[in-house]
Amino acid sequence: MPFSWACHLRENFHKQNVMIREKTSVQTWQRWTESILQEKASQEPGKEGMKLLRDCLDIKIVPLRGTSHAEGVIHSLYDDAVEAAEQLTGRQLLLPEAEALLAENVPSMQTETKAAIQLGYLAGRITYEAAVAEQPPHKQRHRLGQWLVQGQRVPLYCRRCGSVAAEQSPCAACGSSACAYCEACLALGRSRACALLLQGAAPPAVKGAAGGFPTAADSRWGLSPAQSAATGAALAYLAERRLASSAAAKGRFLLWAVTGAGKTEMTFPLLDAILSSGGSVLVATPRRDVVLELAPRVARAFPEVTRATLYGGSSDRWRRGELTLATTHQLLRFRHAFDLVIIDELDAFPYHNDPMLAYAAEACCKQGGSFIYLSATPPRELQKQAASGKLAHARVPVRFHRHPLPVPLLLKVPSVQQLLKQHKLPAELLRRLTFSIERGAQIFMFVTRIAQIDALLHLLRLTLPDLRIEGTSSEDPLRAEKVMAFRDRSIRLLVTTTILERGVTVPKSDVYILDANNRLFDAASLVQMAGRAGRSKDDPAGNVVFAAPERSLGQKEAVKQIKRMNTIARRQGYLLGKESAGD
Repeated sequence: MPFSWACHLRENFHKQNVMIREKTSVQTWQRWTESILQEKASQEPGKEGMKLLRDCLDIKIVPLRGTSHAEGVIHSLYDDAVEAAEQLTGRQLLLPEAEALLAENVPSMQTETKAAIQLGYLAGRITYEAAVAEQPPHKQRHRLGQWLVQGQRVPLYCRRCGSVAAEQSPCAACGSSACAYCEACLALGRSRACALLLQGAAPPAVKGAAGGFPTAADSRWGLSPAQSAATGAALAYLAERRLASSAAAKGRFLLWAVTGAGKTEMTFPLLDAILSSGGSVLVATPRRDVVLELAPRVARAFPEVTRATLYGGSSDRWRRGELTLATTHQLLRFRHAFDLVIIDELDAFPYHNDPMLAYAAEACCKQGGSFIYLSATPPRELQKQAASGKLAHARVPVRFHRHPLPVPLLLKVPSVQQLLKQHKLPAELLRRLTFSIERGAQIFMFVTRIAQIDALLHLLRLTLPDLRIEGTSSEDPLRAEKVMAFRDRSIRLLVTTTILERGVTVPKSDVYILDANNRLFDAASLVQMAGRAGRSKDDPAGNVVFAAPERSLGQKEAVKQIKRMNTIARRQGYLLGKESAGD
């Protein structure tokens, strides 16, 4: 029968296990099976469901044989089952993924993979279930009774990512004409009703105090006073949680640090605290390029630690590390695996507003583990929780070089569409650009629409013929090469979309945001784009221009946030020299 039907039958069998204690006839088993599977059969199109159901009712009762043969098989499988269970610890994988994992990591396995997994299941070291099933994720189980009372069809959920699995298609694997599958996590392999989702046992949580001390953070890792204070607060939080009685609840701490504050360096003492006491750490970030940039920095900081770097196409796909760097989608392959989960750029796409990735992050952290959230522009809800004292947090209101953030200039100019129609740059915008060029700055020019880039490039090249100007976007196959050339100063002005609003540091940069009033540029996005300027200690001021026909609420809020952080930094004495005096 289809695997999802078998799981449904098994779950109901446990509820009615009184049948085990009675001498039950084949006819009784058939009637019971038919009653349980009738609903499943009715969901199939046409008469297909009844055909499948008739096959399921072909039941035979076979008396148990002696156990000598079974014992011999178990002894031959034992070592492989132990290894399979060890490899699957802290993971959740579809069966083909589990087979690929074992083939790569345990090439010496002599027995059939499925047999080893089955013995691991019987020993309680591995569990498996239908990847898509009626039983919803934990937070939605209370609604199950409502659907049944109202006579609605109970929705199907993906047990890997927690999403509703509304799509159905004929399936050659199970014979169903309406086999449900999940579209949300399709990129990681098809999670469907007849697929096995395997989950290894959760590794034990690390006990004891976190290693390291807040006062030593700045001396060992070279942190500034603001960085050291925030990291010390996070270390104290982790130490307090891990010394407390074993609570199942997960800890959460927000590191609210301005763009260019050096968030990566601030996490090093936290990583060391967990790793030095035998724990495991995951650092998750939204984009592959950020993972690749972090990997060598982390390797230099922790050369003795086993590491895994995970992203689409990574050669470390099945490698297990004490320290794991991963794109957020890779979290779907883990379950209760890490003592500390650090979510970088919490507010960025694709993590922000994606329940699937939030579900994955929650599932991959051990019971009693902790989350550290990193963000320069936290979601409003987290800001409220921090302000009300419901969320432990620390602010870093100044960059590592201890100079204030550049405050954007609001420049009134026509929209990009109007500029292209007029085929002319406004005099004030041209004057600003000329100033940036003459001072030797690299120029980021952000626009809202990919379709505008080529026409704007043509206009800029006519206006500034002696300057190498290029454009890039998510659709540009040469994006990486152009960003590298921009960093190397062979490109001086780069027209781009918000794909470069984060994770790119170019010394001596100025930022121009055209159509800054557009609804696609909210306050958080504007703050991130403005954060490309002034990141270098050799050019800490930088220049930021919000160019738009009018001032929007987003622009005003972005300027307000930047000024507020400068005020906090000044009051706390984190700014250098004259900038630290006064208010």
